[in-house]
Amino acid sequence: MRKIALTTTAVAAVALLALSGCSSRSADTGSGDASGFEKGSLIGVALPDKTSENWVLAGDLFTSAIEDAGFKADVQYAGQSTPVPDQQSQISSMTTKGAKVIIIGAKDGGQLGTQVKDAKAAGATVIAYDRLLTDTKDVDYYVAFDNYKVGELQGQALLDGLKAKFPDKSTYNIELFAGDPGDANAPTFFDGAMSVLKPEIEKGTLKVVSGQTEFKQVSTKDWLAQNAQNRMDTLIQGNYASTDLDGVLSPNDTLARAILQSVSSAGKPDIVVTGQDSEEASIPLIMSGKQYMTIYKDTRELVKKAIDMTTQLSEGGKADTTTTTDNGVKKVPTYYLDPVIVTKDNAAEAYKNNPDLEALTKQ
Repeated sequence: MRKIALTTTAVAAVALLALSGCSSRSADTGSGDASGFEKGSLIGVALPDKTSENWVLAGDLFTSAIEDAGFKADVQYAGQSTPVPDQQSQISSMTTKGAKVIIIGAKDGGQLGTQVKDAKAAGATVIAYDRLLTDTKDVDYYVAFDNYKVGELQGQALLDGLKAKFPDKSTYNIELFAGDPGDANAPTFFDGAMSVLKPEIEKGTLKVVSGQTEFKQVSTKDWLAQNAQNRMDTLIQGNYASTDLDGVLSPNDTLARAILQSVSSAGKPDIVVTGQDSEEASIPLIMSGKQYMTIYKDTRELVKKAIDMTTQLSEGGKADTTTTTDNGVKKVPTYYLDPVIVTKDNAAEAYKNNPDLEALTKQ
């Protein structure tokens, strides 16, 4: 895992933004009224792992933003070997310590029901961060980028990239990848992408040579790059010995790089590969044309919104929301941010407010 270098300026900017609450309030969030709590109160943040740059960045940003907003931060990551039990224990510990708000980026959003029920019973407000907490009524808010839209953007980008890269073809051979089954976002990304791709598969414009088109067939346990690379190796060996592979739907940048490594090792020509997260290692690949696109979901803005919501709750109000999201048990009041599609053509503009990423577009 590459270390993330956060500039003092970037951290300070997030901290300042965190202090400014939004002026409007939604008329009906569906959550109970907050009674408010004092500055200096404990705010817990439970994050799943450090397998992507954005989770590492989120932890650093949360620590600074919570403290600069006047609260005490307890930011914890689940361990690598037993992440779900670790996260369950960490949330229980935050509850015991008296956390007023617990912000949860779930390792598995369906396995934290007991812990969030206890947190609610103790008087804490529970905010699902980036990943929805499912099959529980004990979640008050959800803050995330619109993940179905992320999938739609990826699916359309795969189509656009294929047409641009192979203008003489009328049909294209592709394979599909999805994320970890335990991550509630993974099927949402996939469903969004398939809303674009499935009609083209049915028309014959796209052919999934392996025949693997269901989420359970194409998912990648734990979002691990090695798992994706192993599956891509197997797909190539079994289906593309004498057949061209034109493109791959990859749900994020880490898996995209693993897929590209597999394709390169097999001596296959360049293909169209999608991505997500704007990881630093993928931006040079996008600028060189090796990876077609990524999605920019500015972690600084997502952390800022979570802290804005926390500040609103501390003042005795309800947090801003834009819609609701069905978690299988209730419609959770939700604030969605808009994702941004990034290709070589618009990368510099997309990252202009993030100097570290913008610099990578000029290398």
